[in-house]
Amino acid sequence: MSIMDKLKKNTKLKATEVLSESKFFNEKDMVPTNVPMVNVALSGSMDGGLAPGLTVLAGPSKHFKTSFALLMAGAYMKQYKDAVMLFYDSEFGSPQSYFELFDIDTSRVLHTPITNVEELKFDLIGQLEGLDRKDKVIIVIDSIGNLASKKEMDDAINEKSVADMSRAKALKGLFRMTTPYLAMKDIPLLAVNHTYQEMGLFPKAVVSGGTGIYYSADNIWILGRRQNKKGTEVTGYEFVINVEKSRYVKEKSKIPISVSWSGGVERYSGLLDVALAGNFVAKPGAGWYSRVDQSTGEFIGTKVREAETLTEGFWQPIFDETNFREFVKKQYTIGHKDQVDMDEIIDES
Repeated sequence: MSIMDKLKKNTKLKATEVLSESKFFNEKDMVPTNVPMVNVALSGSMDGGLAPGLTVLAGPSKHFKTSFALLMAGAYMKQYKDAVMLFYDSEFGSPQSYFELFDIDTSRVLHTPITNVEELKFDLIGQLEGLDRKDKVIIVIDSIGNLASKKEMDDAINEKSVADMSRAKALKGLFRMTTPYLAMKDIPLLAVNHTYQEMGLFPKAVVSGGTGIYYSADNIWILGRRQNKKGTEVTGYEFVINVEKSRYVKEKSKIPISVSWSGGVERYSGLLDVALAGNFVAKPGAGWYSRVDQSTGEFIGTKVREAETLTEGFWQPIFDETNFREFVKKQYTIGHKDQVDMDEIIDES
C-alpha cells in the first residue's frame, strides 16, 4: 500500500481526495451572463462568468447593486432549469418587476425576510447543511449593509443606547462558516453591501462589515457611476465595476457597464474602451468609430456613431474574425501582463 493510499484510508473526512482528482478543484461550474464585460469582471474572460463562492457587490445607494446580482442570478437560473434562488431580504426594495426584468421566474425564488445578522446566520447555515452538491441553488442577500446585529436589536427593544461592537464579529463568523459550504457544494452566493469613505487626505471607498468579508470573498466589486447625457438630458448611467478582490481578475481593474432608461443594461457596453485600446476599433473622425483590419491597419466596413457600436452586428465580426477574446483575457486575467493601461482610457471616456 502506497503512502497516499494509507493516508486516504486513515482519514475520517469522506470528501478527501487526491488533488488531481478532486471535484472541488476540477468540477467548478462557471455560468456566463449575456453581458460580455460582466463575465470579464467575474472571471477575466468574455466566455467565463459566475463561479461558486462569495461575490460581494458594494457601493452607495442607487448604484445598481441589486440589479447586478439579479442579472447574474437570472443567468444561473436560465442555465439550470431546476435551479432555485434563495433570496434573503433585509431592504424590501426589490419589487416583482425587478425579477421579471431579468427573466427570473418568481415561483422559483424562496423569499426569506431577515432582521439581523444572527437570524441570517442560523437560517443560511441550516439551509446549506441540508443541500447536496447536485442541488442547483443560488443565494442572494440584499443586503448585508442594512443588517443590524441581534444585540443592536435587543438594545433598541430594551431602550439601551450603548454602542454595538458585535456586528463586525457576527458578520465575520457568518462568512467564515459559510465559505466552505459554498465551495464544497458548488453554490454561488451574491451579497449586496454598502461602502463608506475612510478618513484621510485622499479618502477611498471601503466595504462595510469589517475584514471578515474581505477574507472570505472570492470577488469584491466596488461600484461607481457617472451620468450618460444626450445634450443636457440624462439618458442613463454608466456604472464602473472596480474589482477590489478576485480569484481570477487583476485587482483594481475598472470595467464600465452602461444602463439606459429605455433599454436597461447595454449588453455590449464596456467593450468599446478595450477595443480602442487594442486597435480593434479606431476613430476615422471625431464621434465616429470603425472596425480595423488587424493585418493592414485599415478601416473595415461602415463607420458608425457610438450608439451604433452597442449592437451585435458591430461586435460579432470582431469576436469571430480577430483575437479580441484572447486580448481581453490577457488584459484582465491574473498571470498575464497588461496589454495596455486601461485606467486612463476609462477615466477619460
